[in-house]
Amino acid sequence: MAERRLDSSWKRHISDQLKLRDRVQRQAFEEIVLQYNRLLEKSDLQTVLSERYQTDKYDVQRGHEANSGSDSGRSDVLQQEMSQMRIKHQEELTELHKKRGELAQNVIELNNQIQQKDKEIQSNEAKMLDFQQQISDLEGDCRELRSCLQDLERANQTLKDEYDALQITFSALEEKLRKTTEDNQELVSRWMAEKAQEANKLNAENEKDSRRRQAKLQKELADAAKEPLPIEPDDDIEVLAEDGGKGGAETSPKRTLSRTPSKRTAQPPPAGLLDSISNIFGRRRPANSFSSSPENSEAPSGVCAEVRVPSTALHVFEAHDGEVNAVKFSPGSRLLATGGMDRRVKLWEVVAGRCEPKGALTGSNAGITSIEFDAAGSYLLAASNDFASRIWTVDDFRLRHTLTGHSGKVLSARFLLDNARIVSGSYDRTLKLWDLRSKVCMKTVFAGSSCNDIVCTEQCVMSGHFDKKVRFWDIRAESIVQELELLGRVTSLDLNHDRTELLTCSRDDLVKIIDLRTNAVRQTFSAQGFKCGADWTRVTFSPDGCYVAGGSADGALYIWNVLTGKVDRTLDRNHNSAINSVSWSPSGAFVVSVEKGSKAILWSDM
Repeated sequence: MAERRLDSSWKRHISDQLKLRDRVQRQAFEEIVLQYNRLLEKSDLQTVLSERYQTDKYDVQRGHEANSGSDSGRSDVLQQEMSQMRIKHQEELTELHKKRGELAQNVIELNNQIQQKDKEIQSNEAKMLDFQQQISDLEGDCRELRSCLQDLERANQTLKDEYDALQITFSALEEKLRKTTEDNQELVSRWMAEKAQEANKLNAENEKDSRRRQAKLQKELADAAKEPLPIEPDDDIEVLAEDGGKGGAETSPKRTLSRTPSKRTAQPPPAGLLDSISNIFGRRRPANSFSSSPENSEAPSGVCAEVRVPSTALHVFEAHDGEVNAVKFSPGSRLLATGGMDRRVKLWEVVAGRCEPKGALTGSNAGITSIEFDAAGSYLLAASNDFASRIWTVDDFRLRHTLTGHSGKVLSARFLLDNARIVSGSYDRTLKLWDLRSKVCMKTVFAGSSCNDIVCTEQCVMSGHFDKKVRFWDIRAESIVQELELLGRVTSLDLNHDRTELLTCSRDDLVKIIDLRTNAVRQTFSAQGFKCGADWTRVTFSPDGCYVAGGSADGALYIWNVLTGKVDRTLDRNHNSAINSVSWSPSGAFVVSVEKGSKAILWSDM
């Protein structure tokens, strides 16, 4: 019914418009047509009058000829009147011809206008047909959209019902999790209380045992003090003489060996006494599964004596089969580790300005994203794109632990200062704290954005994220202490040697130093050609914190002076692709940069 009503309405509208146009155009032309008809009538009347006047003229001429003699005076008068009438009629005829020409011109113009209007009518009719076709097409589209809308409404209702069901399930699971957490806390508190009670009992038993041993020792000392000790000077001299003369000769069995204070040697206390003393006063250090032995650990170099600003490429070498993502010097500056997309971590020994290959650490199933040595240089931690972090021993290249649990590629992993725990940040927007003694994940924190890099202090973890924020986490409370938003995605974090300043790099091509004591930006570095080439581009402090090194997308290595904030040096002749990572040796003598190609370069001022 609605479609029929719509069809009749537009037809009626078109009919009304045509009638209106007919009335308007007829009013414009009716007067002209009427005047034209009047002119035609006048022209016909003039023709009739002319014929009649001609007839009268001929009659008058004949009468004049007949009565020429008698009516000569009258004929003159008639002639004058006839000439006047002829002139008048001639003027009227001329005027009528002129009006006729004008009306003919108007008729021609009106005919042209009528033809143009007809063409416009035809064009409008064609447009109307097109519009009708478009209307029909649009009506079909409307019907399809209505059907799609109904389907979407049904799907939306279904999703809403599923969401409500999931919300109910989530609420139930959340309540269950809360109860489980409470039960867990209660069990942990009970377990800790029982452990405390057992420790108190053990301490009490140790104390009783130590008192008993002390009492026994005091009794033995008292008995020894009460025993008489006869002093015979002759025997004493004789024994000394025998000892001096005979040397190792045996004493006579008939002689009773005298116990002079000068000859009495101190006897060691019983083993039980030493054990009790060590139990009471000795504080045994807890065993650390990651404590390094002297022969395996690398001697730390300490604070560097002098930082050398690099100016020369000492060694350009092929580090990996493909892109090189990470590089790191060992604490002693003797070893260099690189990680690439060929799923390997390679160790290099820096000898006489060259990097000699020492070995490769295998076991990763995807490309390496970050590298970290422990404080002694005995263990190496690497994060990987296969959702895991791995730990190797440096001396024998053995894979010790594989830490899995992230649901996205791990972009950074760092040792905490105790070397017994590590923190990893992932593309899955979480940070995980791992205990290396139990080899389990202790905590998981949802950060809200992909984590690109991590650095750590004693009780604080700083993470840089894809959402342009640097987050500060309290390890004990699992909460964000503070957030600092930059102008671009954070790609790199680094701490200076005394851990009071944080170095950041972001995709807005700016490198910044944040003072951790005030949580404010202290210095901002930039350069004309410097451009951050990737979301994992790493920059670094010099060991003394006086310089900052970073690689650009055009393959140039930039060195900034922290004091002045200006570029100190630009090295742009050796890399052929974007620099991914830079590492400054703890001794201050070398800088290594790696690129998206396969090359690594060892720099120094030598």
